[in-house]
Amino acid sequence: MDAQLKRGSLEVCVLAALLKEDSYGYKIVKDLDGVMEISESTLYPILKRLEKSGCVKTYSEESNGRLRKFYAITDEGYRKIIEYIKDFKELIQVYRFIEKGARENER
Repeated sequence: MDAQLKRGSLEVCVLAALLKEDSYGYKIVKDLDGVMEISESTLYPILKRLEKSGCVKTYSEESNGRLRKFYAITDEGYRKIIEYIKDFKELIQVYRFIEKGARENER
């Protein structure tokens, strides 16, 4: 996958991982396994940006005997997912245009 396209999708994938339930960093990485490759060192700056933009909120809670920082999606985060879906539908139209042109001019 193109690096720019992947970068634009990472934030939305993180938000989507939080739709089902609030989560913490390590679990988010595991939940995205098989969908998109992301390391914890990449995830935390994304979570920081999402928190700063109001897409996620944080709280601390004890889990398995240790205090963990949990992330929860906000209404703004959900709106960001919906906007991404809308944009992606437009991108599919562009892709189909490019694909059609390439097939018609195969070499």
